[in-house]
Amino acid sequence: MGTRGRWGTKFGFVLAAAGSAIGLGNLWKFPYIAYDNQGGPFVLIYLVCIALVGIPIMIAEVLVGRRANRNPVGAFHALSPGQPLWRIVGWLGVASGFVILSYYSVVAGWTLEYSIRSITGYFVDMEATAITQSFVEFLGNPIRQVGWHFVFITLTVIVVVGGVSKGIERWTKILVPLLFSILIVLMIYSMRVGEGGKALAFLFNLDFSTITAHSVLEALGHAFFTLSLGMGAMLTYGSYLSKDSDIGKAVLTISILDTLVALVACLIMYPIIFANPELDISESIGIIFTTLPYIFQNMPFGQIVSPLFFCLMAFAALTSTISLLEVVVSYAIDELKWDRSTATILTGSIIFFFGVPSALSNGAVGWLSGLTLLSKGGQKLNWFDSFDYLASNWMLPIGGMMIALFAGWAMSYKDKKEEFETGKVGFAWLNVNLWDVLIKFVAPVAVFLVLLYKLGIING
Repeated sequence: MGTRGRWGTKFGFVLAAAGSAIGLGNLWKFPYIAYDNQGGPFVLIYLVCIALVGIPIMIAEVLVGRRANRNPVGAFHALSPGQPLWRIVGWLGVASGFVILSYYSVVAGWTLEYSIRSITGYFVDMEATAITQSFVEFLGNPIRQVGWHFVFITLTVIVVVGGVSKGIERWTKILVPLLFSILIVLMIYSMRVGEGGKALAFLFNLDFSTITAHSVLEALGHAFFTLSLGMGAMLTYGSYLSKDSDIGKAVLTISILDTLVALVACLIMYPIIFANPELDISESIGIIFTTLPYIFQNMPFGQIVSPLFFCLMAFAALTSTISLLEVVVSYAIDELKWDRSTATILTGSIIFFFGVPSALSNGAVGWLSGLTLLSKGGQKLNWFDSFDYLASNWMLPIGGMMIALFAGWAMSYKDKKEEFETGKVGFAWLNVNLWDVLIKFVAPVAVFLVLLYKLGIING
């Protein structure tokens, strides 16, 4: 397995895995969901869901990866020989990484465009309607859409082709600290110039009368999705982890970092929201590229803050796309016996071309924008939205549930105990028996509820 590589340090694994988990969902979707569910009590329930569902499944993924020392397909094959059903779970993980990267890099490319626009003062003196119109025109420009999609895939390939320690680890040791530094600067700025007191009161209020079944299901769903579970990324990263690493401690650290980013993102967004009551809060990520540029330019030092914000978004996206590509690359290295350069460049190229329709389906090409593949609640979805729906509502929940079932029921207790306790230092309460109960009974049921909720079968 010489070409597979290893993490150079335990801390390198933690930063890389945290970077994988920290993505656009932390910076945009969690603040929206927490705002929509009235803050404080929802956040508390979310933290409980992270502890009971997110952490156990992440431990399972990392444990399976390290035990097998293989990619998702190879790992399930090695640990359950003669049982092809489990190998399908591995295939689902590789397919999820492939599909998600194909459209995620399109949105990631938007962050690069808007970083440059902010740096060059493009938005200065523009009215809100003009900024919105400029975003619509940007979506309708096929060269810019495909071009930025290509640039982001290329950046991802450049990092991954360097290998595990000299590529992924080296770059995440730069990107993740930069990301945290920008987060802290933006939080301090936002709390000072915006309505910081109102933001804190909202985020940490304890009015449980606002909690509904819908809120609990939202918290449960985001606790699962925020940690990059079900797509094989943590399993793949775990396969490069040394035997002297404490899996439980590492996963706990990763989960804390991911949660801190989500909470800090709220303290960046909410002061701005409460200072601008006319701001239309929308579930669509488009608000970041329409409303926020206008708000920033009308705030003190906005021409400095706006580039920082969009660079933050770009860094967060890149640390996630790196892990998505690595899932596919690890399969090509292990199963197809390709060298890393060939595996990275070829799979990156295939994913780029597969994602071109996503880049062109938001207005850049008329017939493609009107082409529908799937539907959700009677609403027809274009290429981009169809694959987002397929991954978020089917592939990831099913993958996460099956990983929990595999770790809980298919692996022997002896193997789990050996892997869990290898390298263990401290955190006595986080023991294999507690984890085994959660991964056998709590996590699979919880993710099954997420699946039903995502599909609209239960709605809270």
